[in-house]
Amino acid sequence: MRRIGRAFAVAKASGRAALVVFVEAGDPDLATTRRLLPALAESGADVLELGIPFSDPLADGPVIQRASERALASGTTLAAALALLSELRATRLAAPVVVFSYANPILAMGEAEFAQRAAEAGADGVLVTDLPPEEGRGFASILKSAKLDPVYLVAPTSPDERIRRAGSLSRGFLYVVSRAGITGTRAELPEGLSALVGRVRENVPRLPVAVGFGVSTSTQVRAVAAMADGVVVGSAVVTAMEEAVKDGRDPVEAGADLVRALAAATTKG
Repeated sequence: MRRIGRAFAVAKASGRAALVVFVEAGDPDLATTRRLLPALAESGADVLELGIPFSDPLADGPVIQRASERALASGTTLAAALALLSELRATRLAAPVVVFSYANPILAMGEAEFAQRAAEAGADGVLVTDLPPEEGRGFASILKSAKLDPVYLVAPTSPDERIRRAGSLSRGFLYVVSRAGITGTRAELPEGLSALVGRVRENVPRLPVAVGFGVSTSTQVRAVAAMADGVVVGSAVVTAMEEAVKDGRDPVEAGADLVRALAAATTKG
């Protein structure tokens, strides 16, 4: 069993959902990310999503768009993010890491070159936000050859056929977008989320299901944990770090404190 699958299995055996935490590489700089990833893992993140900054993040809301802008301004690139991951793997980071990117940075590097470098750096999986499963079979094969887990997205608007196709290409887990639209914190979870998770499970019974987009509070994490195998939180952590910087506080401590609180809400039952 690979690291991502093992993390979900350990969480399940402990009676809880796995907590998947997204952060943007290089926000506000790579030195912060270097401290951040181990701190989040130690605070209860079961899987880390390492976002690659991109100038046109179409699926992301204002919070992660600002994070991307800060990371790009600090000089963060895909190559630099992978180099940082390699450095952390050589020291103290054991948690599984999913590289979360748009297609352009990967295409600029070259798909095969990216897969090789990501695997050598210690990545466990790759999620390309704007690569639909209908066009992703070739890239999924490249990733699997490099022993990386492809992770695909499905949404409330996805028909059963697309859910099955995304599931057939994915390994590690299947990412369920809770609502149509962009990332960002929301006051409430969408109606029909439990039914959506059930539909995904029926079509892809072999993979853990993780739910993200709009999950930001302990109450929401607890509700999602009751219906899914994993809970994905991103914008809330990025916001906590952003506000800490504005207040002159340590963004790593702010992010870790929030993750600690969210992790406590992942217990099922």
